[in-house]
Amino acid sequence: MEKFCFFNKFKEPVIITNQEKDVLFVNNAFKRTFQDYKDFKRFSHKLNFDFYPLEVEGASDFLPINQIFTTKEDFSALVSYQKTANELMFFDLSSYRRFNYIIMVFSDVSAKMELESVKAENEALNKKYMEISEETDKLKKRSTSNQAHAVKMTLINKISNIIRESINTNNILNSALKELATVFGAFRAYYASKQESCYKIDFAYGKDNKLFINKNITFPNKISTEILNKNAIFSMVLKEFNEAELFDSSLLRLILPIYHLNSFFGVIVLISKQKRDMSNEIDVLESISAQIGNAIAQAKLYEDNVKTVNELQKTLKELKDTQLQLINSEKMASLGQLVAGIAHEINTPFASIKSNNAIMKKLIQKIDSDELKETFNELNAIDNEAVLRINHLITSLKKFVRLDEAELQEADINKELDLTLALIHHETKHKAEIKKHYSDLPLIKCYPNMLNQVFMNILVNACHAIETKGIIDITTEVKDNNLRVVIKDNGKGIKREHIRKIFTEGFTTKSSGTGLGLAISQKIIDKHNGEIHVDSEFGHGSCFTISIPLLSKT
Repeated sequence: MEKFCFFNKFKEPVIITNQEKDVLFVNNAFKRTFQDYKDFKRFSHKLNFDFYPLEVEGASDFLPINQIFTTKEDFSALVSYQKTANELMFFDLSSYRRFNYIIMVFSDVSAKMELESVKAENEALNKKYMEISEETDKLKKRSTSNQAHAVKMTLINKISNIIRESINTNNILNSALKELATVFGAFRAYYASKQESCYKIDFAYGKDNKLFINKNITFPNKISTEILNKNAIFSMVLKEFNEAELFDSSLLRLILPIYHLNSFFGVIVLISKQKRDMSNEIDVLESISAQIGNAIAQAKLYEDNVKTVNELQKTLKELKDTQLQLINSEKMASLGQLVAGIAHEINTPFASIKSNNAIMKKLIQKIDSDELKETFNELNAIDNEAVLRINHLITSLKKFVRLDEAELQEADINKELDLTLALIHHETKHKAEIKKHYSDLPLIKCYPNMLNQVFMNILVNACHAIETKGIIDITTEVKDNNLRVVIKDNGKGIKREHIRKIFTEGFTTKSSGTGLGLAISQKIIDKHNGEIHVDSEFGHGSCFTISIPLLSKT
């Protein structure tokens, strides 16, 4: 509006509104200062009291513009304007009511506020500087003592960290020697364990350290007595120990006994060219000695426990292997006794049937009726086939158990596989077609009855894995001076999470299984210095590969 144009001469930003908060005019200074001005409402929300009036009640009362419209009088306040996210501007805001208009004038006091802030900060800094100066004077007076204490504490902390991070005696002592040598300026440091009549250097750090390892040393009687009394010893000497060569000049030697309770482990020796009084550091040395002694005791205890655990695990494994062997031996012994009993029981009626069948064959020839003779001949032939099958089955069972074969024997693995297949024919005949891919194999020294158990376990498992009708491929070959038997089926396969467990004693996926079959099989193959592996994909079958060295050292 033209009647307000004279406000453009003001250097301060001016905005004029009516009582209804409608903006009627903004001067040029306002436009320059508030370049991001969009509308009056948004502008008013960017203004805030620098100090909120105590009498405000609602959230809207915290806005200076709302206060201007609420009060009926002229108004002034120090306000802040949020120019950007990180920048504030400060203004002395004055409002005047003239007729139906409200005139708001903004005087920029940002520089003044910044100056006051800087002054206040400088005053605070000057005060802090004076306090620091006074504190510095005090610290200077204690600097020598504090530095020494800091070095001591640093050393103790480092030694403590070394002990916490390791329970290995080698790591503890090697690291401790390095830290002690660094702090005390030693060019050589070593740990010597107590022997019957001397000390043996086990660990060394510094110049020519390898020359000292495993070297036996002794100290003068007076020094030995002090060591046994658990006293740290430091003195200027011309020799490190009795057997050492003389130094060109006297050097500082520190001997630190390492104890745990009443157990004496040995000493740490430091050799330094520095000439210093170490009497003030006895407390540190005693603390370090105690920590190292505790660490060595714990490490030895841990190492003894690990050794004991390893021995127990080895014994447990041997017991489990023996248990499996006993179970298998008992199983085979029972089977042998059963087969022997069955053979004995069958022998008498079987001999009668065989004899009667031979007599019947002779009598048939005397029958006059050709038709009747043909019928009886057919029956006689069937009986003969049954007699042969029974005889073959009994022979196969006796060969399978072989209780008298405790020593290594030469065997034809192809024939052993056929023997096993004959015994489990009742399992395979309705479930799987057996495909043999036999190679010409040399005779191999082995325990045939044991290998037959392995073949039987794998073949029976293959039959059980085939749900309807499937195929079992058996391949034999010689490869890389090993005899290999590969048994592959197209059954349901083995789940990935079960593959690593199938040779574990007691693990089974069958509702009525014992979990011993494949565990025993692995032990048998181990006994032959061989290996057994399985590859399987769930839903697509399994493949077992048995590999036995041709030159077995069993």
